[in-house]
Amino acid sequence: MVEIKLHNSRTRKKEIFTPITADNVRMYVCGPTVYDRAHLGNARPVVVFDTLYRLLRHVYGTDHVTYARNFTDVDDKINATALARKEAGAAGTLEELIAERTAETIAWYHQDMDALGTLRPDHEPRATAFIGQMVEMISGLVENGHAYEAEGHVLFSVASYKAYGALSGRSVEDMIAGARVEVAPYKRDPMDFVLWKPSSDDLPGWASPWGRGRPGWHIECSAMSYELLGESFDIHGGGIDLQFPHHENEIAQSCCAHPEAGFARFWLHNEMLQVEGKKMSKSLGNFFTVRDLLDRGVPGEVIRMVFLGTHYGKPMDWTEKKREEAETTLRKWRVLVEGVEAGEISGAVLAALADDLNTAGALAELHRLAGAGDAAGLKASAALMGLLGEELGDWAAAPEADLSGLAGVLAAARAAAMESKDFSEVDRLKQALLAAGVEVRMSKAGVELIPGAGFDAAKLEGLA
Repeated sequence: MVEIKLHNSRTRKKEIFTPITADNVRMYVCGPTVYDRAHLGNARPVVVFDTLYRLLRHVYGTDHVTYARNFTDVDDKINATALARKEAGAAGTLEELIAERTAETIAWYHQDMDALGTLRPDHEPRATAFIGQMVEMISGLVENGHAYEAEGHVLFSVASYKAYGALSGRSVEDMIAGARVEVAPYKRDPMDFVLWKPSSDDLPGWASPWGRGRPGWHIECSAMSYELLGESFDIHGGGIDLQFPHHENEIAQSCCAHPEAGFARFWLHNEMLQVEGKKMSKSLGNFFTVRDLLDRGVPGEVIRMVFLGTHYGKPMDWTEKKREEAETTLRKWRVLVEGVEAGEISGAVLAALADDLNTAGALAELHRLAGAGDAAGLKASAALMGLLGEELGDWAAAPEADLSGLAGVLAAARAAAMESKDFSEVDRLKQALLAAGVEVRMSKAGVELIPGAGFDAAKLEGLA
């Protein structure tokens, strides 16, 4: 069996991955809060852990891997979005508008992540379907002295869990200094966090021993992972921004609720995403959703390949140059594998992925296979990485257009320029063609114009 090594955030080193039970490998990844479209940074962990899911399924068998990724569908941001709709005149109660918004956002999420070639997890639990399990877990924490009730709230006592901070490697003092700790008079300690909070009559709420209310964010994942994967499972993943406080709090809750278990054995965190070397933000004008890119004509497969070009443990920089290079490469590869039956997966590709998801190394091997003309090996190996599948291939079909007339114009301009040594007209024509999404190939044999992605015939009007 292939030996998989993963960098365990908990131990801060690369370790050989051995599942608790080889015929039931279990992975939990923190999913989105469903109040709006997923931005590009939200998509990175989806692609990262989809790639790991594919690798685990290949090594242990499709039926022996269970992947759960949740939807947080009870949250103040969701409430605020629904309230804004109601104030704008939308019909229905606030509860109905919240249900409508979360269903709509989950559908968007599925559409956008499907476009990136990601597989649906085996379980996609919604937090609101597990309120009873959360109440039960919170009750247990209160009973064993790890949580306390105060003014309608239930809070976890961080001081009761001596290993708090081990995942992020920070002391409690450092965490207080570096975090936006909610100051509240009912807290025994500034670091204590909410497990349950009261709800007003106009907001979503559920009955509990502490009154009508709703769960805190952190308890959701602890309760859902326990119900779906058990008190101990193999891998817990998410973005590095979740390491503290979310994952730290999950560990504290779960280990105190089930002291004989180990919760997650391996913790994997992907680094953050930048755009053209800068942090993505609305103030810089470089913030965009996955749907924004798809609507601009950037294929989902291209987005996926750009992601795979950087190791998940390193910050990733989305650039226009990387997008162009990925699109050009995928077009060439799709021509090469068209009509070819998939062969054997390259041992080098598998070895790279098994080495802590070295996707950049695996892509380098795909380039080598393509260069060697091994179409069958390329197709099989790319499929393991979620690339070159037929379901994502429509974008690569060349648009139909008769560009022979423009090719003749460019050829004539080029011939004239060879005589006059003035290539300004040739450059003008080339730039106009490129702007219209046309690939220009000039050689001794003549001029060839090939419409590509984003081809816009309207931009060629008046050019001939």
